[in-house]
Amino acid sequence: MKLLYAVPSPYSRKVRVVAHELGVPLELVPVNAMSDDRALGAINPLNRVPALLTNDGTAFFDSPLISEYLDVTYGPKLFPLESSARWRALSQQALGDGIMDAAVPRRHETLRPAEQQSPERIRLYRRSIDQALARLEDEVAELSRFHVGTISIACALSYLDFRFSVDAWRDRHPALGRWLEGVSQRPSMQATLFE
Repeated sequence: MKLLYAVPSPYSRKVRVVAHELGVPLELVPVNAMSDDRALGAINPLNRVPALLTNDGTAFFDSPLISEYLDVTYGPKLFPLESSARWRALSQQALGDGIMDAAVPRRHETLRPAEQQSPERIRLYRRSIDQALARLEDEVAELSRFHVGTISIACALSYLDFRFSVDAWRDRHPALGRWLEGVSQRPSMQATLFE
């Protein structure tokens, strides 16, 4: 199987962590998602990473779908089967993905020339991130199991460290920072560091 990915993408990292945890061998194909990459567009018409091409030619895109496909095919391990645990994991995945959904466009906005940036957009993205971090700080005890939800959260938080270290989110959310320190020692997290 081929995974088209971008090293700085938190969504790509999430899928790579899932694959590593499940022991799924992937051929990693780096792409520039910010360009008109025809190989990526042939698999994902939205031209976004990650995109997975299976050995039989089936294409999957979007990190929640790829993660679930890998778990169903090679697990189950990372998507809990028991109803309440499953919904909790999926809710945590949505929160982690939501942090990414605010952090990535915030990053793109800050790459624009200063006169073209929207301070209002940046403020709204940051507010969403801050609200999510406050919720996670309050619920850090619920992050004890490593599954798709906590993987998503860990990838989102490490992306904040990578792109927005100046925000010093750990100073305001120390329990969450300690949680990330611990989970970041997992081999799957070490093997997929941002560059």
